[in-house]
Amino acid sequence: MKTIPPILWQASTERLAASPTTSYISFLEQTRGLTFNDYQSLWQWSVDDVEGFWASIWEHFQVQSAAPAPGYRKVLARAAMPGASWFTGAAINYAKQCLRWSEHEDFAQKTAVIAQSETQAERQWTWQALASDVAHLQALLRSQGIKQGDRVAAFMPNVPESVMALMASASLGAIWSSASPDMGATSVLDRFRQIEPSVLVAVDGYHYAGKAFDRSEVLVDILKQLPSLRVVILLPTIHKTEHIKEYCNDRGLAYVDMQDFLSQSSTHLAKPSFVDLPFDAPLWIVYSSGTTGMPKPIVHGHGGTIVEGLKSLALGLDINPGERFFWQTSTGWIMWNSLVSALMGGATILQLDGHPSYPNFDTLWSFVSRHRANLVGISPAYIGMCIKEQYRPREHVDLCALKTLGSTGSPLTAAGYRWVYESVSEDVMLASISGGTDPGAAFIGASVMLPIYEGEMQCRCLGSATEAFDDEGHALINQVGELVCTKPLPSMPLYFWNDPENKRYFDSYFTQFPGVWRHGDWLEITDRGSAIIYGRSDSTINRHGIRMGTSELYRVVEAFAEIADSLVIDLEYLGRPSMMLLFVVLRGAHALDEALSKRLLSAIREQLSARHVPNAVHAIAEVPRTLSGKKLEVPVKKILLGQDPAAALNKDSMANPQSIQWFIEFGKALNS
Repeated sequence: MKTIPPILWQASTERLAASPTTSYISFLEQTRGLTFNDYQSLWQWSVDDVEGFWASIWEHFQVQSAAPAPGYRKVLARAAMPGASWFTGAAINYAKQCLRWSEHEDFAQKTAVIAQSETQAERQWTWQALASDVAHLQALLRSQGIKQGDRVAAFMPNVPESVMALMASASLGAIWSSASPDMGATSVLDRFRQIEPSVLVAVDGYHYAGKAFDRSEVLVDILKQLPSLRVVILLPTIHKTEHIKEYCNDRGLAYVDMQDFLSQSSTHLAKPSFVDLPFDAPLWIVYSSGTTGMPKPIVHGHGGTIVEGLKSLALGLDINPGERFFWQTSTGWIMWNSLVSALMGGATILQLDGHPSYPNFDTLWSFVSRHRANLVGISPAYIGMCIKEQYRPREHVDLCALKTLGSTGSPLTAAGYRWVYESVSEDVMLASISGGTDPGAAFIGASVMLPIYEGEMQCRCLGSATEAFDDEGHALINQVGELVCTKPLPSMPLYFWNDPENKRYFDSYFTQFPGVWRHGDWLEITDRGSAIIYGRSDSTINRHGIRMGTSELYRVVEAFAEIADSLVIDLEYLGRPSMMLLFVVLRGAHALDEALSKRLLSAIREQLSARHVPNAVHAIAEVPRTLSGKKLEVPVKKILLGQDPAAALNKDSMANPQSIQWFIEFGKALNS
């Protein structure tokens, strides 16, 4: 029997009383006669009575619908996966749901957005000012003939103008899609060529870690290969605009300087209008990481994004209207969409554009401290960097307003949990969540009702019928299995773009267990209701018939003071013995000598299994990662097995593309 890890945090009586979850449970008792004394019983009801649960979310969080009360005809007209039909008859709009706070007398003059970049002084927008700028951009799009169903693509950083452009697009029923300006032209075009946008909102460059990056030539290259474009809206950042403007004029594209346009328009206040849309109207197109092939263009809807966003913000992340929400992200990651969606719950969003640790580690933490952020979201990779540098935010800034620390992108190690409570705050809810781009939701997340155990996520999210399945489709407890979702969620993809028979969509999630979403992660659900993600199931270590998630091994290896990061690859060959290789990034001046290698292998043997001891340990400079911080286990495995690197991996999807060259050379030697 496994040892129960220590409890690191539990909510105080005062925090529970003030939480949105307590308010929601009270609402259920008053309006439905339902009583819940613990989280597990609340979760069980939410997945047993799917229609009742989501109807309560709609009512309690006041979804804005122009349809007659209750705002829809039926909650779940078709319960199949894929193809569920939710809230038929609704008339809604995501931008309307976000900007409704600008119409509240108590909110109109309060702050909606606070932004900081490496080169600009802090900027702030009230709810009224944000709505006004959205209205002006909406009028611009409308004047260019943009209408419902048109695609608006963005090559933009995490700045307020990106938020405004998204809102203006959504208000008209146009479909938004974004990529970060640090992405290469190939990676951007792999995404945008699939969706044929009519509008491109872009910058000519960006600043990062004290350097200016000129993207004007890259932008022109992108424009040349998007023949569907009619309008280019440019936000000058490094003022290399002439070439772009000249190209647009030559091609007959409408060209608008966004900065000039908004400064001229801001002399008078305006209010946006909103096209009322069905629940399943497409809102935005997001993409799988694109590390091993053409990115999947995943279409999420207005309605699913609204109800899931309202639920997760309040009942998962414990944020009330008027509180402040920060997540360190780029526009190329689904967490940017989640950051913007916090506006739906009346939260003020904080945007930090640039390197979070430039010119020093205080940058991010000073920003969230100065603006009294109630939620701060970071990645396990960033936490690992703080651990490596022995940085302790609580010693440098005042974090007394911080209630919740979010973490997602990859599994957070037990050492990461300890760092949060030793170096950030003893009284913070660590919301380590897992789900992501594909479902538009978290499957595993947080609740203020529950304790936090070291190294474990708190719970299965409300409304999410998440299980760990064995190969036969049986649910497991206290054992590792495939992460599946057995009932539909409103936020699941409507479809993939240009996938008319839903074949690619179906093949991505529903082939192993018919009618059940298979996510591709190894999951263990404990008998206490907590959960542990053990990495991607397609990068599993399979030694002598015994399978193990890679994160189990990382927990052991990265507990060593000498190790900053690690990567394990299990190579299964045909016709010759298989091998498992461990690659480690050393901390500071430490060296990988024979003694350290032996200690690592011994710890794996003793703490995990003799079957899972690597054949060799190699030192590397850094672990290849995606833009969202995930370790690139599968592409590295393919390269080491001899696959063409260009076919195994798209470097433009990487946070550190230079790191892969070492593995390319190592693979050549391995296969020579």
